[in-house]
Amino acid sequence: MGPQLPLALRYPPDQRLESFIAPPDGALAALSRLAAGTGADWVYLAGASRTGKTHLALAVCAAAEQQGRRAAYLPAIAAAGRMREALDALEGHDVVALDGVDAIAGAREDEVALFDFHNRARGSGLNVLYTARSIPDDIGLVLPDLRSRLQQCLRFTLHPLDDAGRRDVLRDRAQRRGLILEEAALDWLLTRTDRDLGALVALLDRLDRASLAAQRRITVPFLRQTLGAAG
Repeated sequence: MGPQLPLALRYPPDQRLESFIAPPDGALAALSRLAAGTGADWVYLAGASRTGKTHLALAVCAAAEQQGRRAAYLPAIAAAGRMREALDALEGHDVVALDGVDAIAGAREDEVALFDFHNRARGSGLNVLYTARSIPDDIGLVLPDLRSRLQQCLRFTLHPLDDAGRRDVLRDRAQRRGLILEEAALDWLLTRTDRDLGALVALLDRLDRASLAAQRRITVPFLRQTLGAAG
């Protein structure tokens, strides 16, 4: 067995609290407190796909581990049908980020397992972050007691970024890679490619590799050549 990755290095370096663009007021401060365990409220993040829920869930785990706390990230969809087993395995952690709880909505046994975990975690001082596509009332939970517990969390709603926000994300990701991305190139990307943020970030990874291979800056001519598009 190879050596275990140390602490926060297990989490993508782009996905940190400080790199999240346009968070709701108070959200980053609340998540920082949760990661540190400084008397923090539990947090519930609601938002549609591609609004940054997973980014923040991973970022909380990284922030917790940077402070020497034991953190775990669990995508609920991966534990669907065996939620009790998955949650039991998290005993002894300090912070848990449970991403996409709507994935188990309607599965009564999984919901009961999550309800039991929630109550045990409260009693043991474990800090929990939940994410879902919408507020607890609107994700199809069949267990009223679980819905009530989730409603008691400090809640924030994430919204899709506008073009200015997408620009800021691409600029930030480029800078973190050491890339020089000209404003004209940013304009070109935002007007001629998929506007979905996840797709844009994946495209930036592709351009990073291509620019390294070609030893060229990312300019509009380079984008036209690399992506095979006109305009």
